[in-house]
Amino acid sequence: MRVLVMGGTRFIGVALTKLLVARGHEVVLFNRGNRPAPLDGVTTIVGDRTDPQQLREKLARESFDVIFDNNGRELADTQPLVELFRGRIRHFVYMSSAGVYRESEILPYFETDATDPKSRHRGKRDTEEYLAAAYAEHGFPFTALRPVYIYGPQNYNDVESWFFDRIVRDRPLPIPGHGQWITQLGHVEDLAAAQAAVMQEKRAIGEIYNISDLRYVTYQGLARACAIAAGKSPDQLTFCFYNPKDFDFGKQKAFPFRLQHFFASIDKAMSDLDWEPEYDLVSGLETSFRQDYLLSGRPAAEIDFSLDDLILQRLG
Repeated sequence: MRVLVMGGTRFIGVALTKLLVARGHEVVLFNRGNRPAPLDGVTTIVGDRTDPQQLREKLARESFDVIFDNNGRELADTQPLVELFRGRIRHFVYMSSAGVYRESEILPYFETDATDPKSRHRGKRDTEEYLAAAYAEHGFPFTALRPVYIYGPQNYNDVESWFFDRIVRDRPLPIPGHGQWITQLGHVEDLAAAQAAVMQEKRAIGEIYNISDLRYVTYQGLARACAIAAGKSPDQLTFCFYNPKDFDFGKQKAFPFRLQHFFASIDKAMSDLDWEPEYDLVSGLETSFRQDYLLSGRPAAEIDFSLDDLILQRLG
């Protein structure tokens, strides 16, 4: 198939592009051209997706079987692309987020659960609703994916690296609350495999799927898994638990995760897509540590621990 990947040079797009090429698909990237394609021979169309005129000029004469919209954050990012390719593609796969769910005391989240119109991911929620309407009215062949937290090599968000930064330096880990909030992480290569499974599955058209790991983990358990991945003994970790309401961090984040239980069921994806995650948490974190964290030189980099120091000083 001829496939268009919006973005394609960072994190999810890199993993997806490598997988699709390995499976024999022709992959074309659309991005600003600030980074090279992850593989030789992959065509890049340079343009700014936020400019609808550029989209039309660059893509109107192109034809694709499948489009992966990995970096659309707002409805205005995706709507021009949908309008341009309506009636011209087999499948449009949109990267949404489990962050669209309304906070609930009943977990895990299922795809039918309520979403939050005031979420910081409301742009993705609005896009999902637009795509669902386009499917109902015009048969536009979309699928939306809702990953929870994504980790793995080339992660540009401080997720696993937040823990590695402290573990490799033998620093205490300040964790809000009691360390027993439960969350869920999915490896980027498992997410890419789910994307590839979607494009082959007609049952996925018009559907939304949670994508993540099979199992959940507490924040304290995640720290221990990161220690094992980094070759350290989890029994040597020092935890400092604090009440986040006692601090005013301004716009800075002292911890990279939500201060709540946050995890979703992936049963629907496993059933419909004949897919399941391959990585357990420790083996997945090992790929992050060995293939990315160490190679990046981050263990020797200057890291700002000022918020940690503030917390630790307050705790005495």
